[in-house]
Amino acid sequence: MGARHEEIADELRRAIDREEYTVGSLLPPETDLAAQYGVARGTVRQAVAALTAEGLIGSRQGARRVVLASRRSQSFAELRSFAEWARTMGREATGHVVEQTYRPATAEDAVRLQLPEGTAVLHVLRVRGLDGEPVLLERTVYADWISPAVEPIEPDCPSVTQRLFEDTGLVFAYGEHVIDAVAAGAQDADLLGIRRTSPLLRVRRVTTTREGRPVEWSDDRYRSDAVSFSVHNSIGNNAMARKTAE
Repeated sequence: MGARHEEIADELRRAIDREEYTVGSLLPPETDLAAQYGVARGTVRQAVAALTAEGLIGSRQGARRVVLASRRSQSFAELRSFAEWARTMGREATGHVVEQTYRPATAEDAVRLQLPEGTAVLHVLRVRGLDGEPVLLERTVYADWISPAVEPIEPDCPSVTQRLFEDTGLVFAYGEHVIDAVAAGAQDADLLGIRRTSPLLRVRRVTTTREGRPVEWSDDRYRSDAVSFSVHNSIGNNAMARKTAE
């Protein structure tokens, strides 16, 4: 059993997730929370400090804090793991590989992955879903040095990130992200079950190791009716988040 302030912090997190306290609303005063949980104000203050550090509530001084986000908005730094993001929402990440093939690195691949042009790199097209409903297409190009570890992973593996960590000890850190909107082409529309030319949110990203060595680059396309992105800005914290569409 954890400390009482940790239990209260977790109860507050769940209340925010259930939208008992919605984003933009005020938490009750510390005195009210202390009475609600039958603890001293100092215990409530510790719980509130934990949520502040996580970016869920504001750090404004005073008896009441503003709710900034919920765990349904996963930190943009966590985009590497679709499965982990789904799990925070109580949803099941599903997915399958549509196509997997080696191709010579194009000029774009060579620049993004810092490899000689023509190097054999692994291209993987995956459809990702929430509870079986397709919401994301991932077109990923893996660097030659990690491709042999990716190739044997089963097509319906829910988290390639986790599998690579387990198999090779690889830890991802993030570099560049570019977000824009594109119209669904024939293949996108077919795989996501939407009409052709429907709007998709595209995130192009390069993933590196902690040492800055490129691991993969990916063109990810999200159904715009299923996922949205939000930005939370504050001094010392400039986090972008992905969340399910309302």
